[in-house]
Amino acid sequence: MPEELPAALPLAGLRVIEFSHMVMGPTCGMVLADLGAEVIKIEPLAGDNTRNLLGSGAGFFAMFNRNKKSVALDLHTPDGLAAAHKLVATADIVIENFKPGAMARLGLDYATLSRLHERLIYVSHKGFLPGPYDHRTALDEVVQMMGGLAYMTGRPGDPLRAGSSVNDIMGGMFGAIGATAALAQRAVTGKGQEVQSGLFENNVFLVAQHMMQFAVTGQAAAPMPSRISAWAVYDVFTVKGGEQIFLAVVSDSQWAAFCHAFDLQYLLADPRLVRNNDRVRARDWMMPLLRSHMKRFSARELSIVFEQHSLPFAPITKPEELFDDPHLVATGGLAALTLPDGRFTHVPLMPMTLGGARPGLRLNPPTLGEHTDDVLSELGYSREQILAMRNISIARTD
Repeated sequence: MPEELPAALPLAGLRVIEFSHMVMGPTCGMVLADLGAEVIKIEPLAGDNTRNLLGSGAGFFAMFNRNKKSVALDLHTPDGLAAAHKLVATADIVIENFKPGAMARLGLDYATLSRLHERLIYVSHKGFLPGPYDHRTALDEVVQMMGGLAYMTGRPGDPLRAGSSVNDIMGGMFGAIGATAALAQRAVTGKGQEVQSGLFENNVFLVAQHMMQFAVTGQAAAPMPSRISAWAVYDVFTVKGGEQIFLAVVSDSQWAAFCHAFDLQYLLADPRLVRNNDRVRARDWMMPLLRSHMKRFSARELSIVFEQHSLPFAPITKPEELFDDPHLVATGGLAALTLPDGRFTHVPLMPMTLGGARPGLRLNPPTLGEHTDDVLSELGYSREQILAMRNISIARTD
């Protein structure tokens, strides 16, 4: 069972209606839900498609839909659409991430709803913010390719997407940031507003450091595998037994500590290696020496020494190994969770604390339509009306 958490979460008492699927919109809803909002996810009768994805998408629903309620409605029937409008009338925030025009055809767009509900905050997640590209269909990988991230991640001539849905997730986070900013402004003005978050613009924000590198130096940023590092030692080392470990030495004081710890005083005394920038220029001949020296140690031995001397290091970890990470386990960074199919697992929580506590898990990812009866009953629908709506929708689906 989810752990009981204090009632005084910052967004407690707020209602969010989420019309979204995949990752970007659901991430926004998850953030708001983790912070205490009541998030009601509107799903089609067949359910959010991410419930049934295979491969790299198999974890989407379980990850991004915790702490939410599921209401299944057929928005293409008059009764289902009417129920959605009634729900919106009770909401503080509406979230959507459908193609341009989709919500307008249902009368669920901001222009329509804002005339009826002046205080409503409407968070729209799109592939592109309004402009020449806004008619295009965007995916995380699409914007990584056109926004420079795949170029920076891969080797020269081999663009490679990042190993996570970074733009979808971060775009949803910006949607949530915009929603909380709009809430703060509503407290002053009494009026809601539309918030828009763009997948492409999010990607550009991620690579902005490389754009600014060009602006400052006049030289184009090289892809990360072939970049000139700002740090002299900032590399993955293959060590004893073929293990790999990431080791970093990023300051002059760390260089001294590193050389003393590994009996490399001759390098510490070398006048060609006095400052970090000197060592960056010397990497061509310095790094082979260091790699040869480090090979005599195991990854565990190196970890112990680096930790003792407050030097940065990292084991090369696979995602599935994080379930047993001692820091995450000890600090409550993983919450017990029951999947919609009844299996038990753990899920990472948001990477922050509020008042010293991690916002945790109140609701498991819902089964499809798990809360439909309760939520519609709260709106005044009778059991007979709810059953009739469901039967009409099922008949329409068939």
